[in-house]
Amino acid sequence: MKRRFFTIALTLLLAINFQLRADEGMWVPMFFKDLIFSDMQKMGLRLSAEDLYSINNASLKDAIVGLSSGSAPEGYFCSAEIVSPQGLLFTNHHCAYGQIQSHSSVDFDYLTDGFWANSFEEELPNEGLTASILVRMADVTKEVLAEVTSEMSDSDRQAAIRKAIKQLKDDNSEDGKYDVTVKPFYAGNEYYMLVYITYRDVRLVGAPPSSIGKFGGDTDNWMWPRHTGDFSVLRIYTAPDGSPAEYSKENIPLKPRHFLPVSIQGVEREDFSMIWGFPGRTSRYLTSYGVEYNVEHFQPLLVKVLDKRLETMKMHMDADPAVRIQYASVHSSLANAWKYYIGQTRGLKNLDVYGQKLKIEEEFNQWINTNPEAKEKYGEVLSMMKEGYGLMSSDILPLMYLNLGAMSPSSVGFVSALYELRTVLEKDRKNQTAIDEAVEKLRERASGYFEDMDYNTDKSIFASMMEMVFYNLFDPWRPEFFKDVVKDYGGNFMSYADDIYKKSFITTPEALDRFLAKPRLRDIEKDPFFIIQKQIRELSIKASANIGKGQGIVSKGEKLWISALREMHPEKVYFADANSTIRMTYGQVLDYYPADAIHYDYLTTIKGVMEKENPDVDEFIVHPKLKELYEKKDYGPYATNGELYINFLTNHDITGGNSGSPVINAKGHLIGIAFDGNWEAMSGDIAFEPELQRTISVDTRYILFIIDKFAGAKRLIDEMTIIR
Repeated sequence: MKRRFFTIALTLLLAINFQLRADEGMWVPMFFKDLIFSDMQKMGLRLSAEDLYSINNASLKDAIVGLSSGSAPEGYFCSAEIVSPQGLLFTNHHCAYGQIQSHSSVDFDYLTDGFWANSFEEELPNEGLTASILVRMADVTKEVLAEVTSEMSDSDRQAAIRKAIKQLKDDNSEDGKYDVTVKPFYAGNEYYMLVYITYRDVRLVGAPPSSIGKFGGDTDNWMWPRHTGDFSVLRIYTAPDGSPAEYSKENIPLKPRHFLPVSIQGVEREDFSMIWGFPGRTSRYLTSYGVEYNVEHFQPLLVKVLDKRLETMKMHMDADPAVRIQYASVHSSLANAWKYYIGQTRGLKNLDVYGQKLKIEEEFNQWINTNPEAKEKYGEVLSMMKEGYGLMSSDILPLMYLNLGAMSPSSVGFVSALYELRTVLEKDRKNQTAIDEAVEKLRERASGYFEDMDYNTDKSIFASMMEMVFYNLFDPWRPEFFKDVVKDYGGNFMSYADDIYKKSFITTPEALDRFLAKPRLRDIEKDPFFIIQKQIRELSIKASANIGKGQGIVSKGEKLWISALREMHPEKVYFADANSTIRMTYGQVLDYYPADAIHYDYLTTIKGVMEKENPDVDEFIVHPKLKELYEKKDYGPYATNGELYINFLTNHDITGGNSGSPVINAKGHLIGIAFDGNWEAMSGDIAFEPELQRTISVDTRYILFIIDKFAGAKRLIDEMTIIR
């Protein structure tokens, strides 16, 4: 979320003014001491700068974890925090949703019933899930740009940058001990190196039932008041010597450098708090042209396509428990994006973010018109933005329908797995060893494909997506196979789907096995899905030409734009956009006023869960045991003055990737886990709204209550340090 100028730094608010606010900014740890530490102390922080971030000694940053599925350390889908001396992790329920799903079946439905390991031996491994912890970071701008000159072509410039980054990675990985990433900040005006240690044995320890962890579902998503126990419990394991290792029964729980004590003392309005984590992406430097592109072109198309896909998927999930489990994770992820973009479009319009950006651009124009040197450097930047977004807008419609719609059925996407075998059969068909190797790779890909794909559900998604594409795309963007649908099937896409799903060898394991027993090139090229995907890909590549050209122009313009803004206001602190690197944001526990005559308090209680109960709606089912504990007021030590609190609000600046991030009080104790933002400020990734923007977190009192009183997992409580 935010960053630096000169030795100053990170992530931005480009709203109407440029004033630094304590509740705004996603700060890079190495700049805490110089930039924000005194301000944090004034707000109530009781820790030293060394307690927060230290390279040589254990510090709070050593308890902050980035979760990834195979791409560590380049991108993190969620954050987590270490809460015990035995490597116990807290994160969100929705962050571990895919892992919970993968271990679930109709007989062992952990999504519905929850899961709690009664011992270390019962904790479940998760293939591909990694946990990374920052070791150190450094500004390497000079090193990365050392060989770059203004006369270089774009390709030569990128080649020089790649070479420098590779050298930095080689020099700092210590022969593979660490994962090293070098990332651009401020659109490439600066570069920072981040050195991580990555653990590859992360096990599922516990998760509440979805009636708690996902209470409110899509209806309550992005909404306040909220009553969701959105948490799950993982554990990092290491080799016996403490080093990272792949899963093994001999592995032992991590002995961390630092872990967070867990507070059940509760929160009060205006309490100081901070959130650490790995925010994914913000666009705070977006110009008015970028806002217009999002509101008028990109987001409406995305919402429309996702809406149809989700509707079709849900129909099959509601009809079959096995399908519900099979598609739970992908449906949840798509539904979250669908509602996010609905909310963001609404927020951008309601808060007139376009108008805010225009004011900044007007100020910029006044500045360069009175500054010849600045005009020479930056005079073309806004016209570049106009040209770039114009090119992107021209072909975004066919690209969205082709890529997000026509390519979305699993059957169409799986065709890509055939390419290696096709190449071998085409160019090296007498090399049986190469064929056997390609066949084996395809079998491995197919196991995951069939595990995640239900035949009838995928067929319905195919029919509905193709029908949508047919009625929204016209020549020259319609795939050729649509003519067959009209000619041979009377435009009935479900009849067409029935036929080709029977004819294809990639729609059932049995059919694929028959093909792989004697693979032939002509069988691949005659398969209906190979033909369909080939036509879609060709059109998609054609549609991508203007998009790619526009993105290249915008990327160049963005670098100049950010440089210009910082030069225009050298006295201001600007923040680098979020880019999936570790950040910290600080602020307060705080209520808000979403609209005239409406006030939202900063805390919710278990009473609200019972008020929302609706046994006829999956999203609002209340677990019988939770009702029993409520009726008995059996809250144990986790109640405050007889009340059990569920969620609370803060004014922190977070975004996607911060899910699972720890909310930490002035003493360094965990008080909650961040899991959502609020509906009224969905434009926050583009323009921070300090009066409206809030973070929604699950209270640690509710987390420990569920672990202890609901699940009876006392062994987990015993290994934590509880601040009572």
